[in-house]
Amino acid sequence: MAHLRSRRRLALAVPVVLSLTASLGFLPAAASAAPRTATAEQAADAPALAYVVNTKADHRTITSVKRAIAAADGKVVATYDRIGVIVVHSANPDFGKEIRAVRGVQSAGATRTSPLTPAGTTDAGAADFVTAAEAARTRAASALTPGSEPLEADQWDLRAIGADKAAKINPGSGKVTVAVIDTGVDDTHPDLAPNFSASQSANCVGGKADTSEGAWRPYTADDYHGTHVAGEIAAARNGVGVAGVAPGVKVAGIKVSDPDSGLFYPENVVCAFVFAADHGVEITNNSYYVDPWLYNCMDDPDQKAIVDAVNRAQLYAQKKGTLHLASAGNSNHDLASDAIDDASSPNDSTPVERTIDPSECYDIPTQLPGVVTVSATGVQNLKSYYSTYGKGVVDVAAPGGDRRYQLPDTPSKDGRILSTMPNGQYAWLQGTSMASPHAAGVAALLKSKHPRATPAQLQALLKAQANNPGCPESYDQDGDGVQDATCEGGSRVNGFYGFGIVDALRAVK
Repeated sequence: MAHLRSRRRLALAVPVVLSLTASLGFLPAAASAAPRTATAEQAADAPALAYVVNTKADHRTITSVKRAIAAADGKVVATYDRIGVIVVHSANPDFGKEIRAVRGVQSAGATRTSPLTPAGTTDAGAADFVTAAEAARTRAASALTPGSEPLEADQWDLRAIGADKAAKINPGSGKVTVAVIDTGVDDTHPDLAPNFSASQSANCVGGKADTSEGAWRPYTADDYHGTHVAGEIAAARNGVGVAGVAPGVKVAGIKVSDPDSGLFYPENVVCAFVFAADHGVEITNNSYYVDPWLYNCMDDPDQKAIVDAVNRAQLYAQKKGTLHLASAGNSNHDLASDAIDDASSPNDSTPVERTIDPSECYDIPTQLPGVVTVSATGVQNLKSYYSTYGKGVVDVAAPGGDRRYQLPDTPSKDGRILSTMPNGQYAWLQGTSMASPHAAGVAALLKSKHPRATPAQLQALLKAQANNPGCPESYDQDGDGVQDATCEGGSRVNGFYGFGIVDALRAVK
């Protein structure tokens, strides 16, 4: 993974940027309200950490737990009463242990392994601009197809799932909104401005929604990931730049990336899911994993609390009618295997090598119940070399790009995905980060056609319209005689593609 460690982050390699302007009640003894001199002295020098405290969702319990939080030297930052999640900051090194012993607390733990830090900026690296001549060649090729957007000749991904043809039948309804939970969305981009919903956008960094004007925008142009994702979903067909899979639907931005580290901490994601649900969002796209753990193991109290809090939030949104789609991951891991080696966690301090059991340790939100898990494909409709997979885990597949082994016959010959960038620019990126918004766009088309469909029904429709190429006879991408991944399953459902590659044209017919 390159600049953005993601599935914000699940976008790989240096972006090539193209500018058109250039062309569980009572308090135990340990949590009594009496002053604790030793802890106070420790707190004077101890770094503050963020926590999620998960309780029974009733007023009496939450009120009692808040008293315990204060007694344990915690400060409540945000309370989500309807799901029983409280976001807390504390410098007490024993806060988690103490609060877990309180009646009514069902789980509690730190959401990071490094201290809270002041706001800053994230340097994701410089973009690699193409020349004006290269841009002109793409525009000239696009002009050969009437009705195409200026850069559409390089959008092999739209043609791969019939989105170019689908747009002529039904481009999607403006009554459907897809919220991009990500690094922020530049709503001033000329391809995004026509379809942007400011009233359904916010900044959830810190665990509390800020809806002030522009709060949802990226901190800097280097925080481009969310803007790229938004364009893949709903870039308008307006004669400017590129087109999205569902160019008629609305897109919103809910920013969750930390300004200093760029990480997607749990409390931010909890806020995003609840905000989306309470503001009538029909679909969310989640091209990231919740930091700092790539996999959250249920035998660890901190990681268990993270899973609990995020799951409560996303289930709350589902019950209010919101379907979630999430990228599968860029590690080429088999999530249906018996063991996975993870040397990347925690990513906010010093990672440790560990072997995890995927049945007990979860990549969230993609492995949470009801969330649509999306793997990535290239121009040949093969699993992208980096894409994580797994029979019974992956639900559908979608174009995410593969610059290494699957190259298209387009002006750029670039196997990645071309989409919008901050400040009116465009770039190629690849990753399951790019696959998920393609599937989200198709889901938005289905929601436009079936406005009364529940999240469960919408997911069933998404699977039903997909085309499954079946497991390949061989998956030796580099030709070294060794299989690079093993696809299990048949032509109906398998580990590489789930129920199949999404099809925008079939979705609108």
